Amino acid sequence: MIIVENSNSLESPSRRRGRPRAFDRDVALAAAGETFWRLGYEGASIADLTAAMGITPQSLYAAFVSKADLYREALERYRQEEGAAAGRNLNGEGHVVDAIAKLLRVSAHEFSLPGRPKGCMISTAVLTCAVENDAIARHVTALRSQTLSALEARLRRGIEEGELREHTDASGLGRFIGAILQGMTVQAQDGAGEADLLAIAEFAIAEVARHRRAAA
Repeated sequence: MIIVENSNSLESPSRRRGRPRAFDRDVALAAAGETFWRLGYEGASIADLTAAMGITPQSLYAAFVSKADLYREALERYRQEEGAAAGRNLNGEGHVVDAIAKLLRVSAHEFSLPGRPKGCMISTAVLTCAVENDAIARHVTALRSQTLSALEARLRRGIEEGELREHTDASGLGRFIGAILQGMTVQAQDGAGEADLLAIAEFAIAEVARHRRAAA
């Protein structure tokens, strides 16, 4: 979608009489998302965002309403793009242990890809913030809770379908996997490479596999 950018009021009269410059909203949103991912919500200033997006502050507000709304939209784009693989792996066919194993191994790869910010944009986003940003913190917390709920639901399905032991603690095991993913994000941001993250993933996979129900 192409958005017409407002002319800068400080430009010369001859420039103002020309046609307003247009920008691609999707491209601008992707640039904003990477900036938020790299700097965090509070760390990314309007100047940082507009520089990355190639637009003026007036155009940012015209197209996205506010920094908070831009962030929410960037998070949703991340979930639909870079973060979509996690959902596909978790909800795919096959044994639950294999699904969790693929989720963790793919995450180890994705979290350490060169040329983009490390880790997961959502896993450690807005853990602490100024009071005025509480609404954003609650929004990101809700996204993380959705992930935990999805993990627990997949594990419960595994129990019901006889893939996992009957008395497996689906809630606790789901939170364990979520904690591993968050920890992998932190370590990726601190410089851990794919091999380092895969080592963590394999330990977690072994723990999940321990709950596999023996074949009859």
